[in-house]
Amino acid sequence: MEKDFLKAKMVEFPRNVIAGHDVLSSVRDICVNIHSGTTGTIITGENTDIAAGKAVRSYLDGYDIDTCITGNATAENIESTKDQILEHGSTFILAVGGGSKIDIAKILSLQLNIPFLSIPTSAAHDGIASNRASIKSEKGSKSIAGASPMGVIADTSIISKASYRSLASGCADVLSNFSSLRDWKLAYNLKDESFSRSAYSFAMFSAESMMDAADYIRPHLEESVWLAIKPIIVSGISMCIAGSSRPTSGSEHMISHTIDMMYPGRAMHGEQCGVASIITTYLQKGDWEELKHALVKIGAPTKASELNLSDEEFIDAVCNAHKIRKDRFTILGDKGVPRDVVEDVCIRTGVI
Repeated sequence: MEKDFLKAKMVEFPRNVIAGHDVLSSVRDICVNIHSGTTGTIITGENTDIAAGKAVRSYLDGYDIDTCITGNATAENIESTKDQILEHGSTFILAVGGGSKIDIAKILSLQLNIPFLSIPTSAAHDGIASNRASIKSEKGSKSIAGASPMGVIADTSIISKASYRSLASGCADVLSNFSSLRDWKLAYNLKDESFSRSAYSFAMFSAESMMDAADYIRPHLEESVWLAIKPIIVSGISMCIAGSSRPTSGSEHMISHTIDMMYPGRAMHGEQCGVASIITTYLQKGDWEELKHALVKIGAPTKASELNLSDEEFIDAVCNAHKIRKDRFTILGDKGVPRDVVEDVCIRTGVI
Protein backbone atom coordinates (compact mmCIF):
# COMPACT_ATOMS: atom_id res chain seq x y z
CA MET A 1 0.00 0.00 0.00
CA GLU A 2 1.22 3.49 -0.79
CA LYS A 3 2.35 5.32 2.33
CA ASP A 4 0.64 8.60 1.44
CA PHE A 5 -2.94 7.30 1.31
CA LEU A 6 -5.36 9.95 0.09
CA LYS A 7 -9.14 9.74 0.14
CA ALA A 8 -9.33 11.53 -3.19
CA LYS A 9 -6.98 12.38 -6.02
CA MET A 10 -7.75 13.94 -9.38
CA VAL A 11 -5.77 12.81 -12.42
CA GLU A 12 -6.12 14.60 -15.74
CA PHE A 13 -5.50 12.45 -18.84
CA PRO A 14 -5.61 13.18 -22.55
CA ARG A 15 -9.16 12.27 -23.60
CA ASN A 16 -8.27 11.31 -27.17
CA VAL A 17 -4.95 9.84 -28.31
CA ILE A 18 -4.51 8.86 -31.93
CA ALA A 19 -1.21 7.83 -33.50
CA GLY A 20 -0.51 6.48 -36.96
CA HIS A 21 -0.24 7.24 -40.66
CA ASP A 22 -2.16 10.28 -41.96
CA VAL A 23 -4.19 10.77 -38.77
CA LEU A 24 -3.96 14.58 -38.90
CA SER A 25 -7.36 14.62 -40.59
CA SER A 26 -8.92 13.52 -37.27
CA VAL A 27 -8.35 17.01 -35.79
CA ARG A 28 -11.87 18.18 -36.62
CA ASP A 29 -13.55 15.17 -34.99
CA ILE A 30 -11.44 15.57 -31.86
CA CYS A 31 -12.26 19.28 -31.61
CA VAL A 32 -15.95 18.38 -31.77
CA ASN A 33 -15.47 15.59 -29.22
CA ILE A 34 -13.87 17.86 -26.62
CA HIS A 35 -16.51 20.57 -27.15
CA SER A 36 -13.80 23.11 -27.84
CA GLY A 37 -15.93 25.66 -29.64
CA THR A 38 -15.00 26.99 -33.07
CA THR A 39 -12.58 29.81 -32.24
CA GLY A 40 -9.01 28.66 -31.72
CA THR A 41 -5.34 29.54 -31.95
CA ILE A 42 -2.60 27.43 -33.51
CA ILE A 43 0.74 27.82 -31.73
CA THR A 44 3.50 26.86 -34.13
CA GLY A 45 6.78 27.89 -35.75
CA GLU A 46 7.60 28.88 -39.30
CA ASN A 47 8.84 25.44 -40.36
CA THR A 48 6.26 23.45 -38.39
CA ASP A 49 3.47 25.59 -39.82
CA ILE A 50 4.59 24.43 -43.26
CA ALA A 51 4.97 20.83 -42.06
CA ALA A 52 1.55 20.52 -40.43
CA GLY A 53 -0.04 23.86 -39.51
CA LYS A 54 -1.44 24.57 -42.97
CA ALA A 55 -2.94 21.10 -43.14
CA VAL A 56 -4.56 21.52 -39.72
CA ARG A 57 -6.20 24.77 -40.88
CA SER A 58 -7.50 23.06 -44.01
CA TYR A 59 -9.21 20.38 -41.91
CA LEU A 60 -10.88 23.07 -39.77
CA ASP A 61 -12.72 24.82 -42.57
CA GLY A 62 -15.51 26.93 -41.06
CA TYR A 63 -13.62 27.44 -37.80
CA ASP A 64 -12.19 30.83 -36.82
CA ILE A 65 -8.52 29.88 -36.48
CA ASP A 66 -5.73 32.34 -35.70
CA THR A 67 -2.08 31.32 -36.09
CA CYS A 68 0.64 32.43 -33.69
CA ILE A 69 4.17 31.93 -35.03
CA THR A 70 6.53 31.88 -32.07
CA GLY A 71 9.86 30.52 -30.85
CA ASN A 72 11.21 28.85 -27.72
CA ALA A 73 9.21 28.58 -24.51
CA THR A 74 10.59 31.74 -22.91
CA ALA A 75 8.65 34.00 -20.55
CA GLU A 76 8.51 36.67 -23.27
CA ASN A 77 7.14 34.32 -25.94
CA ILE A 78 4.60 32.86 -23.52
CA GLU A 79 3.31 36.33 -22.63
CA SER A 80 3.09 37.55 -26.24
CA THR A 81 1.30 34.35 -27.29
CA LYS A 82 -1.12 34.76 -24.39
CA ASP A 83 -1.94 38.30 -25.52
CA GLN A 84 -2.65 37.08 -29.06
CA ILE A 85 -4.94 34.29 -27.79
CA LEU A 86 -6.90 36.72 -25.62
CA GLU A 87 -7.20 39.25 -28.42
CA HIS A 88 -8.60 36.60 -30.76
CA GLY A 89 -10.99 35.30 -28.09
CA SER A 90 -9.91 31.69 -28.57
CA THR A 91 -11.68 28.91 -26.69
CA PHE A 92 -9.06 26.27 -27.49
CA ILE A 93 -5.40 25.91 -28.53
CA LEU A 94 -3.72 23.65 -31.07
CA ALA A 95 -0.01 23.13 -30.42
CA VAL A 96 1.56 22.21 -33.76
CA GLY A 97 5.30 21.65 -33.54
CA GLY A 98 8.03 20.37 -31.27
CA GLY A 99 8.45 20.51 -27.53
CA SER A 100 8.65 24.29 -27.15
CA LYS A 101 5.31 24.94 -28.89
CA ILE A 102 3.63 22.21 -26.87
CA ASP A 103 5.16 23.61 -23.66
CA ILE A 104 3.78 27.09 -24.40
CA ALA A 105 0.36 25.55 -25.02
CA LYS A 106 0.47 23.60 -21.73
CA ILE A 107 1.25 26.72 -19.74
CA LEU A 108 -1.38 28.91 -21.42
CA SER A 109 -4.01 26.17 -21.36
CA LEU A 110 -3.61 26.06 -17.58
CA GLN A 111 -3.48 29.85 -17.15
CA LEU A 112 -6.47 30.58 -19.41
CA ASN A 113 -8.44 27.45 -18.47
CA ILE A 114 -9.03 26.44 -22.08
CA PRO A 115 -8.30 23.00 -23.63
CA PHE A 116 -5.47 22.28 -26.02
CA LEU A 117 -4.53 19.58 -28.50
CA SER A 118 -0.96 18.35 -28.82
CA ILE A 119 0.00 17.82 -32.47
CA PRO A 120 3.73 16.99 -32.50
CA THR A 121 5.81 17.32 -35.65
CA SER A 122 8.78 15.63 -33.96
CA ALA A 123 9.29 13.35 -30.97
CA ALA A 124 12.50 14.57 -29.35
CA HIS A 125 11.35 13.93 -25.76
CA ASP A 126 8.45 12.50 -23.75
CA GLY A 127 6.58 15.77 -23.17
CA ILE A 128 4.07 15.20 -25.98
CA ALA A 129 1.33 14.01 -23.62
CA SER A 130 2.54 15.18 -20.20
CA ASN A 131 1.33 17.97 -17.93
CA ARG A 132 4.84 19.32 -17.32
CA ALA A 133 6.35 22.21 -19.26
CA SER A 134 9.89 23.52 -19.54
CA ILE A 135 10.55 27.27 -19.55
CA LYS A 136 13.82 28.41 -21.11
CA SER A 137 15.97 31.25 -19.79
CA GLU A 138 19.60 32.34 -19.79
CA LYS A 139 20.07 30.27 -16.62
CA GLY A 140 18.86 27.08 -18.29
CA SER A 141 15.46 25.38 -18.21
CA LYS A 142 12.90 25.10 -15.43
CA SER A 143 10.16 22.49 -15.18
CA ILE A 144 6.74 23.80 -14.14
CA ALA A 145 3.16 22.52 -14.04
CA GLY A 146 1.04 22.84 -17.15
CA ALA A 147 -2.23 21.42 -18.40
CA SER A 148 -2.51 17.94 -19.81
CA PRO A 149 -3.56 17.97 -23.47
CA MET A 150 -7.19 17.05 -24.08
CA GLY A 151 -6.05 15.20 -27.15
CA VAL A 152 -2.87 14.00 -28.86
CA ILE A 153 -2.62 13.58 -32.63
CA ALA A 154 0.70 11.96 -33.52
CA ASP A 155 0.86 11.61 -37.30
CA THR A 156 3.74 9.25 -38.00
CA SER A 157 3.96 10.34 -41.64
CA ILE A 158 4.76 13.88 -40.44
CA ILE A 159 7.01 12.94 -37.51
CA SER A 160 9.04 10.62 -39.76
CA LYS A 161 10.02 13.64 -41.88
CA ALA A 162 11.71 15.31 -38.90
CA SER A 163 15.38 14.56 -38.29
CA TYR A 164 16.12 11.04 -37.07
CA ARG A 165 18.29 12.64 -34.42
CA SER A 166 15.12 14.05 -32.84
CA LEU A 167 13.48 10.63 -32.72
CA ALA A 168 16.61 9.00 -31.27
CA SER A 169 16.65 11.73 -28.62
CA GLY A 170 13.04 10.96 -27.69
CA CYS A 171 13.85 7.26 -27.45
CA ALA A 172 16.84 7.99 -25.20
CA ASP A 173 14.66 10.18 -22.97
CA VAL A 174 12.27 7.26 -22.43
CA LEU A 175 15.09 4.76 -21.84
CA SER A 176 16.38 7.05 -19.09
CA ASN A 177 13.21 6.18 -17.15
CA PHE A 178 15.06 3.11 -15.86
CA SER A 179 17.34 5.48 -13.95
CA SER A 180 14.65 7.88 -12.76
CA LEU A 181 12.47 5.05 -11.47
CA ARG A 182 15.33 3.60 -9.41
CA ASP A 183 15.84 7.05 -7.92
CA TRP A 184 12.14 7.28 -7.09
CA LYS A 185 12.16 3.87 -5.40
CA LEU A 186 15.27 4.92 -3.46
CA ALA A 187 13.61 8.12 -2.25
CA TYR A 188 10.47 6.19 -1.33
CA ASN A 189 12.43 3.67 0.74
CA LEU A 190 14.91 6.05 2.37
CA LYS A 191 13.03 9.35 2.57
CA ASP A 192 9.41 8.19 2.72
CA GLU A 193 8.69 10.18 -0.44
CA SER A 194 5.27 10.14 -2.07
CA PHE A 195 5.00 7.21 -4.48
CA SER A 196 2.46 6.09 -7.08
CA ARG A 197 2.58 2.48 -8.22
CA SER A 198 0.35 3.32 -11.18
CA ALA A 199 2.65 6.09 -12.40
CA TYR A 200 5.66 3.83 -11.78
CA SER A 201 4.07 1.06 -13.87
CA PHE A 202 3.32 3.37 -16.80
CA ALA A 203 6.85 4.80 -16.82
CA MET A 204 8.40 1.34 -16.54
CA PHE A 205 6.16 -0.02 -19.30
CA SER A 206 7.30 2.77 -21.63
CA ALA A 207 10.99 2.15 -20.89
CA GLU A 208 10.68 -1.62 -21.32
CA SER A 209 8.71 -1.19 -24.55
CA MET A 210 11.40 1.09 -25.92
CA MET A 211 14.09 -1.39 -24.92
CA ASP A 212 12.21 -4.16 -26.74
CA ALA A 213 11.82 -2.00 -29.86
CA ALA A 214 15.45 -0.84 -30.00
CA ASP A 215 16.42 -3.45 -32.62
CA TYR A 216 13.80 -2.11 -35.03
CA ILE A 217 14.16 1.66 -34.67
CA ARG A 218 16.13 2.93 -37.65
CA PRO A 219 16.47 6.12 -39.72
CA HIS A 220 14.13 6.93 -42.63
CA LEU A 221 11.44 4.44 -41.60
CA GLU A 222 7.94 5.53 -40.64
CA GLU A 223 7.54 2.16 -38.94
CA SER A 224 10.28 3.20 -36.50
CA VAL A 225 8.24 6.24 -35.49
CA TRP A 226 5.19 4.01 -35.08
CA LEU A 227 7.12 1.75 -32.68
CA ALA A 228 8.63 4.63 -30.70
CA ILE A 229 5.66 6.95 -30.39
CA LYS A 230 3.57 4.75 -28.08
CA PRO A 231 6.25 4.49 -25.34
CA ILE A 232 6.94 8.22 -25.71
CA ILE A 233 3.25 9.05 -25.18
CA VAL A 234 2.82 6.57 -22.30
CA SER A 235 5.89 8.01 -20.57
CA GLY A 236 4.25 11.44 -20.67
CA ILE A 237 1.01 10.05 -19.27
CA SER A 238 2.92 8.63 -16.28
CA MET A 239 3.64 12.24 -15.27
CA CYS A 240 -0.07 13.06 -15.46
CA ILE A 241 -0.78 10.19 -13.06
CA ALA A 242 1.97 11.20 -10.63
CA GLY A 243 1.12 14.89 -10.81
CA SER A 244 4.82 15.61 -11.25
CA SER A 245 7.80 14.66 -13.42
CA ARG A 246 9.07 12.25 -10.75
CA PRO A 247 8.51 8.98 -12.69
CA THR A 248 10.59 10.20 -15.63
CA SER A 249 13.05 12.64 -14.08
CA GLY A 250 15.74 11.70 -11.60
CA SER A 251 19.50 12.04 -11.30
CA GLU A 252 19.99 11.71 -15.06
CA HIS A 253 17.71 14.69 -15.72
CA MET A 254 19.48 16.69 -13.03
CA ILE A 255 22.73 16.09 -14.91
CA SER A 256 21.06 17.13 -18.17
CA HIS A 257 19.69 20.34 -16.62
CA THR A 258 23.16 21.08 -15.22
CA ILE A 259 24.62 20.69 -18.71
CA ASP A 260 21.98 23.14 -19.98
CA MET A 261 23.02 25.66 -17.34
CA MET A 262 26.79 25.26 -17.65
CA TYR A 263 27.13 24.47 -21.36
CA PRO A 264 23.89 25.51 -23.12
CA GLY A 265 23.10 24.43 -26.64
CA ARG A 266 25.57 21.56 -26.87
CA ALA A 267 23.09 18.69 -27.37
CA MET A 268 19.42 17.73 -27.24
CA HIS A 269 17.63 17.07 -23.95
CA GLY A 270 17.00 13.37 -24.58
CA GLU A 271 20.56 12.83 -25.79
CA GLN A 272 21.94 14.29 -22.56
CA CYS A 273 19.56 12.22 -20.43
CA GLY A 274 20.55 9.06 -22.26
CA VAL A 275 24.29 9.52 -21.69
CA ALA A 276 23.74 10.66 -18.09
CA SER A 277 21.60 7.60 -17.39
CA ILE A 278 24.54 5.32 -18.21
CA ILE A 279 26.44 6.91 -15.32
CA THR A 280 23.52 7.00 -12.89
CA THR A 281 22.52 3.41 -13.70
CA TYR A 282 26.07 2.31 -12.89
CA LEU A 283 25.89 4.16 -9.55
CA GLN A 284 22.51 2.53 -8.87
CA LYS A 285 24.04 -0.89 -9.60
CA GLY A 286 21.64 -1.36 -12.50
CA ASP A 287 22.35 -2.97 -15.87
CA TRP A 288 24.11 -0.02 -17.48
CA GLU A 289 25.56 -2.21 -20.24
CA GLU A 290 22.11 -3.26 -21.48
CA LEU A 291 20.99 0.37 -21.41
CA LYS A 292 24.07 1.52 -23.31
CA HIS A 293 23.62 -1.25 -25.88
CA ALA A 294 20.02 -0.11 -26.51
CA LEU A 295 21.18 3.48 -27.01
CA VAL A 296 23.82 2.30 -29.49
CA LYS A 297 21.25 0.27 -31.45
CA ILE A 298 18.94 3.28 -31.70
CA GLY A 299 21.81 5.55 -32.71
CA ALA A 300 21.70 7.81 -29.67
CA PRO A 301 24.88 9.20 -28.06
CA THR A 302 26.71 7.19 -25.39
CA LYS A 303 29.80 9.39 -24.95
CA ALA A 304 30.40 12.89 -23.60
CA SER A 305 32.16 13.81 -26.84
CA GLU A 306 28.96 13.00 -28.76
CA LEU A 307 27.25 15.67 -26.65
CA ASN A 308 29.95 18.14 -27.74
CA LEU A 309 31.36 18.11 -24.21
CA SER A 310 34.95 17.56 -23.14
CA ASP A 311 35.67 14.94 -20.49
CA GLU A 312 36.22 17.65 -17.88
CA GLU A 313 33.01 19.46 -18.79
CA PHE A 314 30.92 16.31 -18.45
CA ILE A 315 32.55 15.40 -15.13
CA ASP A 316 31.92 18.94 -13.87
CA ALA A 317 28.24 18.64 -14.78
CA VAL A 318 27.85 15.33 -12.93
CA CYS A 319 29.66 16.69 -9.86
CA ASN A 320 27.36 19.73 -9.69
CA ALA A 321 24.06 18.05 -10.61
CA HIS A 322 22.97 17.40 -7.00
CA LYS A 323 22.52 21.16 -6.55
CA ILE A 324 19.76 21.37 -9.15
CA ARG A 325 16.80 20.07 -7.12
CA LYS A 326 17.51 19.78 -3.42
CA ASP A 327 13.89 18.67 -2.88
CA ARG A 328 14.38 15.57 -5.06
CA PHE A 329 16.49 12.80 -3.51
CA THR A 330 18.45 10.67 -5.98
CA ILE A 331 21.48 8.41 -6.15
CA LEU A 332 23.60 11.59 -6.26
CA GLY A 333 22.72 12.21 -2.61
CA ASP A 334 22.64 15.53 -0.81
CA LYS A 335 26.34 16.26 -1.23
CA GLY A 336 26.98 14.85 -4.69
CA VAL A 337 29.42 12.18 -5.85
CA PRO A 338 33.18 12.70 -5.28
CA ARG A 339 34.99 13.82 -8.43
CA ASP A 340 37.39 10.87 -8.46
CA VAL A 341 34.45 8.46 -8.30
CA VAL A 342 32.66 10.25 -11.14
CA GLU A 343 35.78 10.14 -13.30
CA ASP A 344 36.29 6.44 -12.57
CA VAL A 345 32.67 5.59 -13.44
CA CYS A 346 32.86 7.62 -16.65
CA ILE A 347 35.97 5.71 -17.70
CA ARG A 348 34.55 2.30 -16.72
CA THR A 349 31.37 2.89 -18.72
CA GLY A 350 33.18 4.39 -21.72
CA VAL A 351 31.35 7.71 -21.42
CA ILE A 352 34.74 9.43 -21.52
